[in-house]
Amino acid sequence: MAVANDLDRATDSQWDWVADQTRKYLASNGTEGHESNGVYTLVLATTGRRTGVARRTCLIYGTAGDDFVVVASKGGADEDPAWFKNLLADPSVGVQVGGRRFTARARVASPAERESLWVRMAGIFPLYDEYAQKTDREIPIVLLTPQD
Repeated sequence: MAVANDLDRATDSQWDWVADQTRKYLASNGTEGHESNGVYTLVLATTGRRTGVARRTCLIYGTAGDDFVVVASKGGADEDPAWFKNLLADPSVGVQVGGRRFTARARVASPAERESLWVRMAGIFPLYDEYAQKTDREIPIVLLTPQD
């Protein structure tokens, strides 16, 4: 079960540029890396489904009411990203948005929610539409609901 405090001790992404972005984000308490050219990112900590080790990554986000919205695109790869598989196994996650840190409950958007959320997220980051064309899988959209 990942919680907000796991953000500090979690293992970084295997991709160096994501790991670097994540470390800068957390070291600056969100002042570096939260916003770039109108695109906002958060740091997500999940619990490894096989290892039980906390893992963290930076993701682009949008909002829907009080929820934060992220897209499990993996650049249009044919398989879901590890962070998504992890939160399916354990939906308790740690999140940092700018300087705000909290524990959240993750859930996959319903088909009815997904349609409007996809339009919103592709408006924030248009490459999502290209990623969707690269794969046969339906790219999941996840809502993160703050718990504290």
